[in-house]
Amino acid sequence: MADQPLTNEQLRRFDTFGFLAFPGLLQDVKDEIIDAFEEVWTTHGGGHNGTTHNGQQRSCIVPFIDQHPRLCALLDDGRIHGLLCSLLGDDFNYIGSDGNYYAGDTQWHSDGWGKGRVQRFVKVALYLDDLTRDSGCLRVIPGSQQIGDAFADSVQEHIREIPETWGGDGAGLPALALENHPGDVVVFNHNLKHAAFGGSSRRRMFTINCCQRFAEDELPRFRDYISAHARFWIDRLYGETMVATASAGRMVHLEQGHANDGHLAALSAKARAEMPEPSRG
Repeated sequence: MADQPLTNEQLRRFDTFGFLAFPGLLQDVKDEIIDAFEEVWTTHGGGHNGTTHNGQQRSCIVPFIDQHPRLCALLDDGRIHGLLCSLLGDDFNYIGSDGNYYAGDTQWHSDGWGKGRVQRFVKVALYLDDLTRDSGCLRVIPGSQQIGDAFADSVQEHIREIPETWGGDGAGLPALALENHPGDVVVFNHNLKHAAFGGSSRRRMFTINCCQRFAEDELPRFRDYISAHARFWIDRLYGETMVATASAGRMVHLEQGHANDGHLAALSAKARAEMPEPSRG
């Protein structure tokens, strides 16, 4: 499928509000995606670290799409590839993914707060259940990704002080609830504040994380980012299936990560010795 680039209007919306929602973008392949998602979990024991999902805590697999050829191929789908190229450039980096069975609420947070960061980091999120504002759909605070903006900086400073700062609980904050059907896609800036409330004990969701390519003098920052993956007990940034099934076009998005993750195995060995289980997120 040929790439479907974003329009100038969509790019302006993303720059201003920090996210874009695409209802029904992958409607035609949703069943294939759900089947592959469940197959990965079955292969990995059904829950976190090979145990059964207990419905009390989040279960997480990292990297996730790397585990199944159908999910790997999402990076090649013109709808996903086109929006990523539009936001990050044609030589963007794929930097990993996570698959989840969520349980209950997810409190307000960012996936990064990159002061001084040159690169843009984005997350493509696919929720595989029908979700409303009261049953665990993604909520976002538009504009909260803008580092240096008075509003965004204030949210960043106080977001973990609920209810002391603003009163009420996290579910009561002014936010946009992105109600979801399987096949919908959301992409958002890693800095954007997001949360979910009222979710079930087995809410299915996976992400694809990507960033702009690093300049040579910025590669130490990239290696630091890769180092953080040691908490998931993985020895390489990418799974074997992701690399084995990659076309020349996909390898453009893997080559910088593959060339800079040689230190990860030693860090993961240290994490295995110090942690009772791999991180849940």
